[in-house]
Amino acid sequence: MRNKFLNNQPLQKSTGNKSYSSLYNQSLKVKTAPSIDNNFFIRKSQSAQKSSSIVVGEHNLTLTQVAEVAKLGAPVTLTKRLDICQGIQDSCNYITNAVETGKSIYGVTTGFGGMGNTAISCEDAAALQENLIWFLKTGAGNRLPIADVRAAMLLRMNSHTKGASGIRYELIQRMAIFLNEGITPHVYDLGSIGASGDLVPLAHITGALLGLDPAFTVDFKGTEISAIEALNRLKLPTLSLCAKEGLAMVNGTSVMTGIAANCVNDAHSLFSVAIATHALMIQALGGTNQSFHPFIHGLKPHPGQVWVAEQMVNLLSGSYLSCDELNGDNHFDGCDLIQDRYSIRCLPQYLGPVVDGLWDIAGQIETEINSVTDNPLIDAKCQSSYHGGNFLGQYVGVGMDRLRYLIGLIAKHLDVQIALLVTPEFNGGLPASLVGNTQRKVNMGLKGLQIAGNSIMPLLTFYGNSLADRFPTHAEQFNQNINSQGFGSANLTRTSINLFRQYLAIALIFAVQAVEQKNYLLFGNYDVEKNLSPATKVLYNKVRELLGKPVSKEKSLIWDDCEQSLDIYISLIVDDLSAPGQISQAVSNIFAELMNEK
Repeated sequence: MRNKFLNNQPLQKSTGNKSYSSLYNQSLKVKTAPSIDNNFFIRKSQSAQKSSSIVVGEHNLTLTQVAEVAKLGAPVTLTKRLDICQGIQDSCNYITNAVETGKSIYGVTTGFGGMGNTAISCEDAAALQENLIWFLKTGAGNRLPIADVRAAMLLRMNSHTKGASGIRYELIQRMAIFLNEGITPHVYDLGSIGASGDLVPLAHITGALLGLDPAFTVDFKGTEISAIEALNRLKLPTLSLCAKEGLAMVNGTSVMTGIAANCVNDAHSLFSVAIATHALMIQALGGTNQSFHPFIHGLKPHPGQVWVAEQMVNLLSGSYLSCDELNGDNHFDGCDLIQDRYSIRCLPQYLGPVVDGLWDIAGQIETEINSVTDNPLIDAKCQSSYHGGNFLGQYVGVGMDRLRYLIGLIAKHLDVQIALLVTPEFNGGLPASLVGNTQRKVNMGLKGLQIAGNSIMPLLTFYGNSLADRFPTHAEQFNQNINSQGFGSANLTRTSINLFRQYLAIALIFAVQAVEQKNYLLFGNYDVEKNLSPATKVLYNKVRELLGKPVSKEKSLIWDDCEQSLDIYISLIVDDLSAPGQISQAVSNIFAELMNEK
């Protein structure tokens, strides 16, 4: 630890990206970092900014819009644009004509999958579709979260507006009604291999939309009732399927992609909190900002690395706890290390690939959101239909596998910082295990909290193992002999994110306790507000406020072990991170930049 910065001025406040870029350009005289292709960012659409209702079918949906509908209950409106409505109707007309003329089309005039060699008569065309829903009603396990099912319905709507699926406007509109009226079909987290899309989960949704049978149940504004009862309450009729419509509804990646979209949004939000938590920890350890100088990262200009370095300079700007060495000075007292340990010094190089990965995954999931993923696909203009495989959720499966791996890396890094904070040999004079009241000899500080964190971090790295490469080659009579496991991977990623919230809550408690003890070490009191960087002070205050603990000069957050229940603290922070609430709001600028919405 280096204390020589006490006689220096704090970091000058950053004026944002422009000042960082200016410093970068003026000091380097080397080629600037390449700009990142906007395709890898999530962009908030103009319609989402200006309208409270999200119009489906006219423009590509963004990840942000999916979250607004899925989690915040934003209303949706199915487009009434004549050209789009006509395209939807034209695809239906094509199917009607194909059935009447006996044209051979998979799943319309034939059976399904490995039984696709079975001819279906015109008279049985509708019955084939209804039977499809029944034999696929095989979901097992636990019910999916409401937000994930809402996301799935939104994405299925969006896919069908492209006019390539042969499904009636009325059935697409039924999904909009369910979303706006708070009706969510009960869907289960086991049953899809992500090959022919999410057949089983989408069958549960479809049966509920139709009111096919009382066995299809829904959540109606918090109450469990049958789908038929929900339709009765809204004075809506049950619906019957026409040719192709059952297949169009169940044959696609909408459920796994809906889950993935929610996971990607959550991951960006939690990463924004994590990087700000690092900034608090670096201040507690008396780290330097020199390792984040743009000169360094301009010489290795990976976009994510450059972005992380810029964020760290801004997050530490104005701090009286960390070292300001951006001018190139290297203070050495002959005792402490002249440079920070790797977990601080290499932070941009470590987290840069994480950021690049987040951007890459987000771009792929957003493409999937706006894709047509059923089969066969209809080109009504050319009066043709095509057998293909857009239903294979490989991008989702591989992307979610990768996201879990990245979450494990983020947690592992925070775990290293916590280990430094609690160890006197490395923490620059802070109490062992960050004990608050050192006069009370029985106090053990955050020892138990670290153990709790140690129990979570290995799980997160374990969940980072891939699932997409593990699939049954014999699935469905060897028809679905490659499959993405995208649905399973997306569900595992939700589990990983929920675990990471727990871990991040623990890390935040460590960060708050540590900066207060650092302040006491340097200034003789625990009121760290005026010495923290302005950017991290906001996060610090939100955590204190959330825990109901006003800042005190006399005591750190954790003083005597018996004065609080740390499990309750963890729970309060996790609930806030899940909302997201005050803590996420404190890092909203980072989140906006990460999502490229600023």
